[in-house]
Amino acid sequence: MAMTMPDDDILAPRKSRSGPHSRADFSAREARGPIIDQEGREIRPETLEQGFREFRFEFGQGFGNAGPFGNLTREQRILRFEAIAKLLDVAFVLPGTNIRYGIDGLIGLIPVIGDIITTAISLWLVREARALGAPWYITARMLGNVAVDGVVGMVPFAGDAFDVMFRANMRNVRLLRRWLDKQPRM
Repeated sequence: MAMTMPDDDILAPRKSRSGPHSRADFSAREARGPIIDQEGREIRPETLEQGFREFRFEFGQGFGNAGPFGNLTREQRILRFEAIAKLLDVAFVLPGTNIRYGIDGLIGLIPVIGDIITTAISLWLVREARALGAPWYITARMLGNVAVDGVVGMVPFAGDAFDVMFRANMRNVRLLRRWLDKQPRM
């Protein structure tokens, strides 16, 4: 036998259904009591408040100064650039083969939207290379790699196979690394 709820209860629910001590009837005063930790020991409220004052997270500051979007050193930005490129292009190995692929090939299986997403990430990497000081001719070649990968990647299935083999982001890492290796050390 199924029970149904009257329309009046949906629009304006009743205060209590199960007597004077239902969960909805507890006041803040009645809910107070000792705070117990996992081992069953009582925690004094002032210690708890002190702990919360020490714990702060501010989005404007990033994770200290080394968060994913915070103030990173040049070397940290280069390492992030390489890590994202590897994730996009060569993070996984096809079992039983030596063929490497990344999330670019997987996300690219979603028609149009997947290719737009991965192309946007690749364009962000080119922007990062420019922020690292890469000259216009290096970023132009990087943009060319991203354009070829994005346009050919839009072709269903054949484009995804091309994504796996072309590896535009890894090509861009090599371009950036070659240029960085020629720069004088500071």
